[in-house]
Amino acid sequence: MPEVRPVRLSQELGLLVAAFAERPVRLQDLLEITQGRGYTLLLALMALPFCTPIPLPGLSTPFGAVIALIGLRFALRQQPWLPRRLLQVQLPPRFFPQFLTATQRLVRGLELFLRPRWTGLLDTGPLRQLYGVMVFVSGLLLLLPLPVPCSNLLPALTVVLLALARLERDGYFIVAGLVVFMAAIAFFVAVFLGGAATVQWLHAGWDGAR
Repeated sequence: MPEVRPVRLSQELGLLVAAFAERPVRLQDLLEITQGRGYTLLLALMALPFCTPIPLPGLSTPFGAVIALIGLRFALRQQPWLPRRLLQVQLPPRFFPQFLTATQRLVRGLELFLRPRWTGLLDTGPLRQLYGVMVFVSGLLLLLPLPVPCSNLLPALTVVLLALARLERDGYFIVAGLVVFMAAIAFFVAVFLGGAATVQWLHAGWDGAR
């Protein structure tokens, strides 16, 4: 019997482009057409627009909420779930196919490195809960409306790497996601500590001027 190879993520994105080329797109539609991989694929699609050093105003908050909610369900070892109201939200019909096409090109490049390996990192229950916590925290960080370059990049890249690792069963990408997540935490700690120091400096300067 010939070996049946699983559908690769880039092929799945191609199916989505064809399916939604001429009609509006809802989150519910995405989950139905991608079946079992839906919520993990949705994580990647929600995070990919923010893998840029420039914050995208107006999108990080709702997309971050979706990512955080899915991550929380994974962390609690529960089936992913989104409120019906969110599932019925329509995405921009023209933007979405163009975005999927661009994403497909990016994923094709990543697939040169993606392959099943170190799968034990994906099959251990406590570790899977840890990945859910990382996705949850990354979603919360995306929720923060910070006008700081790279404030969206690191948490979004964490989500993308973890989602791709789950989709393609690649433990190397799990390790990469963990490294980027630690960098994201260090970045936000530095931002908040630096912000607090700046406020104290301005306050001291104001008192001195008085």
